[in-house]
Amino acid sequence: MTLARLWQEIRATWTLAWPIMIGQLAQVGTAFVDAVMAGHVSADDLAAVSVGASVWITIIVTMIGLLLASSPLIAHAVGANERKQISFLVQQAFYQAAMFTVVGWLLVWAAMPIFGHLGLAPAVADKAHRFLVGVAWGLPAFSFFRVCYSYSASLNSTKPMMIMALVGLALNVPANWILIYGHFGFPAMGGVGCGYASAFCLWASALMMLAWIRYSPTYRDTYPLRNWQRIDWRKQFELIKLGVPMGLMFFVEVSAFAGISLLIARLGTVPVAAHQIALNFASLVFQIPAALGTALTVRVGQALGAQQPADARFIGWAGFKMGLASAVASGLFTALGHGWIAGWYTQDAQVLALASVLLMYAALFQLFDATQVIAAGILRGYKVTRTPMIIHLTAFWIVGLPLGYVLTFGWGDHVQGYGAAGYWTALVVALGFTACLLSWQFARVSNRLARAA
Repeated sequence: MTLARLWQEIRATWTLAWPIMIGQLAQVGTAFVDAVMAGHVSADDLAAVSVGASVWITIIVTMIGLLLASSPLIAHAVGANERKQISFLVQQAFYQAAMFTVVGWLLVWAAMPIFGHLGLAPAVADKAHRFLVGVAWGLPAFSFFRVCYSYSASLNSTKPMMIMALVGLALNVPANWILIYGHFGFPAMGGVGCGYASAFCLWASALMMLAWIRYSPTYRDTYPLRNWQRIDWRKQFELIKLGVPMGLMFFVEVSAFAGISLLIARLGTVPVAAHQIALNFASLVFQIPAALGTALTVRVGQALGAQQPADARFIGWAGFKMGLASAVASGLFTALGHGWIAGWYTQDAQVLALASVLLMYAALFQLFDATQVIAAGILRGYKVTRTPMIIHLTAFWIVGLPLGYVLTFGWGDHVQGYGAAGYWTALVVALGFTACLLSWQFARVSNRLARAA
């Protein structure tokens, strides 16, 4: 691995990844704007948005995994220079997106009764319910956008998604202002307005994406919204075979974090606040390796499509080095500035002290989290998704949650509970387990294909 070649691969991957990272940060910023603007109405509205958003995020993160299946298939077609196949693949992904949209709607309606059983005040439960109804109107637009996202990224065009995410963030502020507080003849809907504003922004992003792929020359020879072909059930099965394990993997991870937050709530207000601070900051820095993982799916898939398994392996190892460098940098920043970072969020002395401790765990957490998300992204490029799902299921549900419960609350007279730090210890263990096994899986698969070439 020469230094010049390594640098070339790093630049190519980073060129693809940095717009994805900024776009993802813009999406995180949208949730932040919703919380701030709803919080200025009342604590009930903030609580309703937070609870409703937790259900919504679980559904859409799972759908992101399900709809990622088209990305490696399109990337392989690009690498093999089979561009005539691309529009067919995207159309099949649109059919599947329509199916998952219906399933998503059913899940939204099935989740409605949950709010009445969470111990929420009736007014908060009602607002959370209506928030979820509002944002669910954006589900078809979200599904369309995610398929186009995979399509565009696989053609090495990621900057348009970044611009659309930034425009969506910019639109979210006035849309919230109009619907939350009631302007231009609209009723003041409070936190419920955040749901309808988010749906509006999702449709705006989908329409921008539609216009972009219609008129940009990048998509001229692969434009998928013409000459529609019928559903190909063999290809649908291939997409489901790739997508369902990814959807389950994403669901396992997001549900584990949601479950941890609910269990930590038993410890009281201070641990909950400190946990949210550490988790929020970790989520921000996570966007760097997450974007690298998405870019590596495309680059590895293209190399394999071009029948270059040695190049795919090289790109994968270069990606690991990028992820490790970013994780070390963010981990050191977190460890050295943990007290300062906690001060961004709160001035409460008790919350500040505990958040500073949890941020030290987050510093170590980042090394394993970066490694596992990059390994999973590379394996998607190899069309390997079932094994990562099993690893995530084992790590989070079988190892992480039970171990975290014991370390947090104790176990009889034998094990002492360590409070919120116990769950963060378990997260480090679970992510370390995941990172090691996924890295080993990549080494095994890539070596086998390289030797067979």
